[in-house]
Amino acid sequence: MLKWLLRILLTLLYRVEVRGLDNYRAAGNRVLIIANHNSFLDPLLLGVFLPDDITFAIDTQISQRWWLKPFLGLSKVFPMDPTHPISLKALIQHLQNDTKTVIFPEGRISVTGSLMKIYDGTGMVADKSGATLLPIRLEGTEYSRFSKLKHQVRQRWFPKIRIHIQPPTLIATHGDVTGKARRKHSGHILQDIMNELMFATSPYQQDIFSALLEARQTHGGQHIVAEDMERQPLSYDRLITASIILGKRLQAISHPNENLGVMLPNSCKTLMVVLALLLHKRVPAMLNFSTGAAGMLAACRLAEVKTVLTSRRFIELAGLEQEAQSLSTQINLLYLVKCSSTGKNGQTLVSQ
Repeated sequence: MLKWLLRILLTLLYRVEVRGLDNYRAAGNRVLIIANHNSFLDPLLLGVFLPDDITFAIDTQISQRWWLKPFLGLSKVFPMDPTHPISLKALIQHLQNDTKTVIFPEGRISVTGSLMKIYDGTGMVADKSGATLLPIRLEGTEYSRFSKLKHQVRQRWFPKIRIHIQPPTLIATHGDVTGKARRKHSGHILQDIMNELMFATSPYQQDIFSALLEARQTHGGQHIVAEDMERQPLSYDRLITASIILGKRLQAISHPNENLGVMLPNSCKTLMVVLALLLHKRVPAMLNFSTGAAGMLAACRLAEVKTVLTSRRFIELAGLEQEAQSLSTQINLLYLVKCSSTGKNGQTLVSQ
């Protein structure tokens, strides 16, 4: 009853979403669950939202902390010392029985927001026990007040949390190596499994502008994301707004999937141009002006670039007047300016 009530409460507060329960059922009865460790909430979430009675393999010293004991009463606990061979041997014997046991291979809460070092002991336990490995990623707990990322990310009381359950797998060295080499080898395999877990559950197939919007939602619109030599910090809100405004202008003078050359310095304004092009499915082709006019013309021909975006101020400061003159004989140069104006032949755009 308490577990059921906690599930309702956590779902309301953190909008918890569990993905991949079919993988959980496919893992069988003898399972070693490995999960990333971002916050003090992680054991509670796994204990409440995983269907069966879960056993937690927890460091002996941590299990003795007074504030943790009430939560440990909700599940079975297997105290262990990940650095002690006898403790690992006892865990291996425990996994010979039907059990679903959770262990955090990092051995401590992350202080970087990404995976910490994976200890070889967990890999050896998975190898020698023959238990099925079930990788689970907890996403969103790193932004809660219960993580150790204060001053590194925008923490809040109730961030959205997702629990990703990946397909089950096995670690089996099949006697290829023995002794310390086997322990180290199984640790490397476990590291690869955890890396694959983090990659597979990340939105790596989204476009850059969508990733920018997601980052803005995560870190807040006023979070500083870029700064150049002009020392004018750029927040997510300013960057996104400027990119949208500029993108509408660039959309009018190009067509979808067109390759547009960009001959601009390494600055925040160049970042706006690139994002503006990507927003409307244009392809920014960055030109290396240090190669000279001949090199840039060859690059434009190879990339089928007919239009190049640049800036009169940049050309003057960089001393690229001759290169720009040579390019303009074969390529359409469009100049970006800060204010709304139209030059000869309408070849002036609005840049923020």
